Amino acid sequence: METIIGIIIGLVIGFAVGRYLLRKLLKKQEITAQNKAKKILKEAEQEAELMKKNRMLEAKEKFLHLKAEHEKEVNQRNNTLSQKENSLRQKEQSLNQKLENANREKQEIDNTRKNLERQIELNEKKQEEVDQLKLQHIKQLETIAGLSASEAREQLVANLREEARTQAMSQIKDIVDEAKLTANKEAKKVVIQTIQRTATESAIENTVSIFNIENDEIKGRVIGREGRNIRALEAATGVEIIVDDTPEAIILSGFDPVRREIARLALHRLVTDGRIHPARIEEVVAKTKKQIEDEIVEIGERTVIDLGIHGLHPELIRMVGRMRYRSSYGQNLLQHSREVANFCATMAAELGLNVKLAKRAGLLHDIGKVPDDNPELPHAILGMQLAEKYKEHPEVCNAIGAHHDEIEMTSLISPIVQACDAISGARPGARREVVESYIKRLKELEELALSYPGVEKTFAIQAGRELRVVVESEKVNDAQAEILAADISNRIQTEMTYPGQIKVTVIRETRSVSFAK
Repeated sequence: METIIGIIIGLVIGFAVGRYLLRKLLKKQEITAQNKAKKILKEAEQEAELMKKNRMLEAKEKFLHLKAEHEKEVNQRNNTLSQKENSLRQKEQSLNQKLENANREKQEIDNTRKNLERQIELNEKKQEEVDQLKLQHIKQLETIAGLSASEAREQLVANLREEARTQAMSQIKDIVDEAKLTANKEAKKVVIQTIQRTATESAIENTVSIFNIENDEIKGRVIGREGRNIRALEAATGVEIIVDDTPEAIILSGFDPVRREIARLALHRLVTDGRIHPARIEEVVAKTKKQIEDEIVEIGERTVIDLGIHGLHPELIRMVGRMRYRSSYGQNLLQHSREVANFCATMAAELGLNVKLAKRAGLLHDIGKVPDDNPELPHAILGMQLAEKYKEHPEVCNAIGAHHDEIEMTSLISPIVQACDAISGARPGARREVVESYIKRLKELEELALSYPGVEKTFAIQAGRELRVVVESEKVNDAQAEILAADISNRIQTEMTYPGQIKVTVIRETRSVSFAK
């Protein structure tokens, strides 16, 4: 019994001791956990504070970056506005200067007009005196000769008639000789057509395109280091790039308008993109060539659709599109061919002929001017061969080949095409004045002034818009020089045809020369 009690007491004491130790252990673990939790919380707060500082720094850097960009943009705008303001100020100064010059010239003109009016009054008085002296002289001659003025006039007319007949015969011979010399008119026509087909330089408008640029910095980038970009562009396009002192412009010179258009579009793409170097130039030119070829086909398809022409061979459609970049005597070849096609359709309808064939022949009549090969053939024959090659109707082929009388006409459509071609070319304003007539007009202008006595030299300058007349100071005084300028300008108005106005300047120079020996 005592043993049992002892065991129970031992168990109770062990339980109490174990419970006490357990509570002490749990207390210790709780304190450890609290310390650990405080430590984790403190680390989290430190980390949060660090993240907050980093975010604030990033926000501040972004703000400073945006502020710098904004200030840069504002500065650029201010610089642009300053440049525009300077340009406007310069233009204003130039306009003011021009206005002052115009006022000065107006004053000079008014003074000259007053002087001329006074001179004319004096001339009228002198003319009256001359008429009176002339009458007196006639009376004296009648008294001396014993003939009246009418009898003397009849004798003089009879003598002059015989002399005029002799001169007329001589003049007829001169006219015949001149006709032989002018018989090369058709030859000149052939030469001009050859020039147009081979696209050689006949006029600056036909061989040059202007590419505008914003500033000289872009011009320098286009040129490249030691001109390598220019050389690459010329090699890729076959067009001469002329970079001279002309501000904000680059000149593209070449005989082929398609090449010039390719060069112009490629240059525009390069400047817009900003990347200009030989490899990029070759890539852009290749893409532009593909675009132009697609555009040529599209123009040809749109033209035949507009005219209602069906079943045309794709190669002929492409040639029709290439007409857009050809010209004949300054007239756009595609526009001319469309006009001829419409004229032919109208005329064929009035005559009761096949309208579709007439319109087809009118569109294709100058197709021989498009190819660059076979330059030894007339364009009408070459066009007929092309039409035959692509299985066109025989009447269409004959109309193409006969519209310049190269072959015999075998259908009623052929004279219609020939007549409509002449109508389209002869329409006022359709074709520009040829160089020969322009040079002839300048020569006539100089010769007109040279016909006056006392005139030493004449110079037609500024494309015929000004005529400078140099007179001999011993034979023409200042008053006579003013009258001479008025007389020449009046003769030009009445005897010549010219565009715009012509300024006549008479120059009288007195020189005193002495030699020291």
